Formats: sequence, C-alpha cells, structure tokens
Amino acid sequence: MTGVYRFIEAEKTTFGVALLCRLLKVARSSFYAWAEGEAARRRRQEADDALAYKITVLHVASQHTYGAPRIHAKLVRLGH
Repeated sequence: MTGVYRFIEAEKTTFGVALLCRLLKVARSSFYAWAEGEAARRRRQEADDALAYKITVLHVASQHTYGAPRIHAKLVRLGH
C-alpha cells in the first residue's frame, strides 16, 4: 500500500487526491493518515540524527573515553 500512497503524494498536484484515491480504490482518510504518519516518522528520524550527532561530539570531545553512563549524564545536564 505504501507504493500507492507514495504515488498519490507525487501526483496529487496534477490530479487531486480525491480523484487518485477513487481511481486506485483507496480511502482518502487512509492516505491522509499515511501522510501524517510519514511526517511524524521524518521528524522522529531528524531528532534521532541530531541526538546521535550530539552523542558523537561528546564522545570525541572526551577523547573517546566516555562510555554510555557518562554520555547519558552529560546529555541530562545539557537538558536532553
């Protein structure tokens, strides 16, 4: 189903969501639920990437001596 929803997303400016959903026999509500979930997954991935970057910076700054407990404590002190 994801392929169908991606197709609708790509073509919605040309044909409109209602027409595409009717032709592909999917509910518009399902498409919009998928689209909302896709945006949430993208935001979550961006947040995860930013956190991974901060962890890497802290680890390198400690000259690779900090392990998970110290990194976690430092992140807590920084407000994460």
